[in-house]
Order: sequence, then C-alpha cells, then structure tokens
Amino acid sequence: MQDAFAHCAELVRAADRDRYVATLFAPADRRDGLFALYAFNAEIARVRDVAREPMPGEIRLQWWREVIEGERSGEAAANPVAAALLVTIQRYNLAVQLLGTLIEARRFDLYDEPMARLSDLEIYARETGSAVFALATQILAGASPPSAAGSAGIAYAITGVLRAFPLHAQRGQLFVPMEILSQHGVNPQDIFAGRSPSGLNAALAELRNVARQHLVETRQSLASLPPDALAAFLPVALVGPSLRYLEQGDAFSPTEISPWRRQWLIWRAARNPARIAG
Repeated sequence: MQDAFAHCAELVRAADRDRYVATLFAPADRRDGLFALYAFNAEIARVRDVAREPMPGEIRLQWWREVIEGERSGEAAANPVAAALLVTIQRYNLAVQLLGTLIEARRFDLYDEPMARLSDLEIYARETGSAVFALATQILAGASPPSAAGSAGIAYAITGVLRAFPLHAQRGQLFVPMEILSQHGVNPQDIFAGRSPSGLNAALAELRNVARQHLVETRQSLASLPPDALAAFLPVALVGPSLRYLEQGDAFSPTEISPWRRQWLIWRAARNPARIAG
C-alpha cells in the first residue's frame, strides 16, 4: 500500500506542484492522506484531456463514483490512486457524498456548454475547489468543513479559471460566465478565434474582483481555522499574487508566477499564516 501512496505523491508533484509543496509542511503522518486526495483530484480534473470525447469521459467519472461507493473493489485495488483513496476515506472517515459531488461537478468540463451565470461558476468552484479544502481539513484536523473552505475554494478556483483562459478558449470552452461577457459586449466567437474584443479586459477584471472578494472572506474566517489544518490552505497564498500578475498580461498569454516564487510564497505563508490570504 505504501507504493500506492508513493505513486500519489509523484502524481501530485507532477500535476499539482503547489499542493505538493504545501503538503510538505503538513505533519508527516497525514501527508499520505493528502497526497491520495490531491492525486484523485488531479485525476478527475484531467479527464477531458485523457478521454478527449464526452462519452469516454463520462465513463471514467462514473468509474470513480462507483469506486468511492465501494462497487469496484477489485479494479480499485489495481489502481494506485483508487487504492490509496479508499484507504484514506476509511482512515479519516471522509465524506463520500462530498467526493461524489466533486465528481459530478467535473462533468461540466467534458462539454463545451458555456458557464451561464456568475452564480453557476461559484457553485462549480464550491463543488470542486472548496470540496478539496474541506476534505483536506478533515484529513489534517478531523474537523468539519470550516467556513474558510468555501471562500478559499471559490477564490482559488476562479483564479485557476483565469489562468486557464487561453487553454479553454482554444478548446472552445467558456468558464468566464456569459452574463459577464454579455454585460461588456463580448462575443464568444471572438474569444474562440483568439481575438481580444474591447470589453474582454473589463470582463476579466470583473471576475478578478469576484475572486478578491472571496479572498477577503477567506482572510476573515482564517482565525477560526484549526491550526492543524493550515497546511491545506497554503496554496491560497498564491491567489492574491496571481491576480496581480494576471492584470499585467494579455488575456491569451497571461503573466505567470515563476515556479521558484510560487514555492517561496507557500514557504512564507507556512512561516506566517496571516499571509495565506494576504
């Protein structure tokens, strides 16, 4: 079983470097559980990339749902991420319903239907990003999901949407809500063609402000977070700086924080938790 957890750690190191670095600041006896959770999250987040078509993607997501519900024990034992996740669910009594909601939310990724409203994006962000923070808190502190998980997950996920804007545009996907684009006179076909209409920067600035509002809420609720759970929230330290960097670049080639600086920001937040949502 330790080989399965080691596999998860390597997968997270490659696919979600920020959470890999943050996990190194967690208690050693809890890292395996975090790596299993984050590896699972990485697996379902990349289903569209692996499956390429909606139907194979649906099948993969359904397989994961059946795994967490205990219906694929034989197959799960042969999959290191699934095997490690099932042990983690049992060890920390993780909420299977929350994992199921996370899987269901990822069905949106498989299709090219645009995100209609800001409220839809916030629900998606809560069911994906916030769920991961809540489950990680349970692994680290055995606590029920704190309010910080909700706001942190939304801020973190929206920032991820903004960073991935060029990739989504290339695919013909729209995570930036249509209601925001419409308010600024942006035609989605211009985005898909790689053009930057006059209202696009204003639309993306509005979405950045939404992320900042949730970051403020995170800052206000961090005081109630169990100290043992802080390692789960260290990646949030990248949200503020990422939003500032995104202001400086073009929508189709956003300015990114260098890997070494991302690692330094996480290290700094680990030394001073007040910087997590600073």
